[in-house]
Amino acid sequence: MATKSPIVDIHTHVYPPSYIALLKSRSSIPYIRSFPPSSSLRLVILPAEDTESTSRGRPVGKEYYDIEEKIRFMDAHSIDISVISLANPWLDWMAASDAARAARGINDEVDANCARFPGRLFAFATLPLSGGREVIVGEIERLRDLRFMRGVILGTTGLGKGLDDPELLPIFEALEAAKLPIFLHPHYGLPSSVWGERANDYGHVLPLALGFPLETTIAVTRMILAGVFEKVPDLQMILAHSGGTLPFLAGRIESCIEHDAHLKAEGKLGKGRKTVWEILKKNIYLDAVIYGEVGLRGAIQASGDDRVMFGTDHPFFPPLGDEGGKWMSVETNYEAIKGALGTGSEEAKRALGEMQSEY
Repeated sequence: MATKSPIVDIHTHVYPPSYIALLKSRSSIPYIRSFPPSSSLRLVILPAEDTESTSRGRPVGKEYYDIEEKIRFMDAHSIDISVISLANPWLDWMAASDAARAARGINDEVDANCARFPGRLFAFATLPLSGGREVIVGEIERLRDLRFMRGVILGTTGLGKGLDDPELLPIFEALEAAKLPIFLHPHYGLPSSVWGERANDYGHVLPLALGFPLETTIAVTRMILAGVFEKVPDLQMILAHSGGTLPFLAGRIESCIEHDAHLKAEGKLGKGRKTVWEILKKNIYLDAVIYGEVGLRGAIQASGDDRVMFGTDHPFFPPLGDEGGKWMSVETNYEAIKGALGTGSEEAKRALGEMQSEY
């Protein structure tokens, strides 16, 4: 009898109850509260969402914090294993004095939730980025004692100056030594001014569809330009949303680097430099949260079919109407993998979960 290949969701979020309570206690971004006359809770995490309107923020239902809702979602979509992570804005905004305690509490809570469903849930940990290098490295080392942690989630600003910040190198080295990959996820998008005066007419489409992918692309390109992947050669990263536009623009970025007179004068184009293509194939994994076969084929061609992994981005992109219990966003990602790699092929099985379940 043939054994069913596992399906693993590498990109799926949870706001644990303690984090929800923390956001409810706040009056400035990020925060959670209701806006009368409605009693429904809404999450506000970006300045553009903090406006006086009925669409202020985003609704917060049980799917955000109830781990049993996560399991029900998994069952409905035939997902065997999920690697859960705290969603943006993580703990980037915490006061330095509170960061270590908050990170320990949230990571312990998430690990305990995974223990409730052994074999079905694993997690990416949250780092106390505002707490300073020693605090961050200490939490990375402590993660070895947490049974279900398989990496960390990180935003694109790092310690506040971007991922090319030299002060991040010891943190990257600690992650490399612990063999913990970074799940890189955008949060801030691009300045609202780039969208033009009518941007509010289009809901959240421009910042989500374009701002998030470009944010990721810029952050990783800065790491490449700063030589991070030469200095920390075995650092592994999983890029959300199929790497933004990095797979599509990789050739152009590489050409611009090779033809830049300033970089040449600085001696940064010599022997030992990793090309963008080498980094994509040796240091970077891509999730398959791209909602289309064409984009997924580009991701596969850039990094390889052994470095692309299924994801859902749950609880975001929920149905706006009745979809019969299935989420269109999830089904679209399934279809993209089947179309790009072939239904039932060994490559499709790897992308859907065989590789991740071994990890």
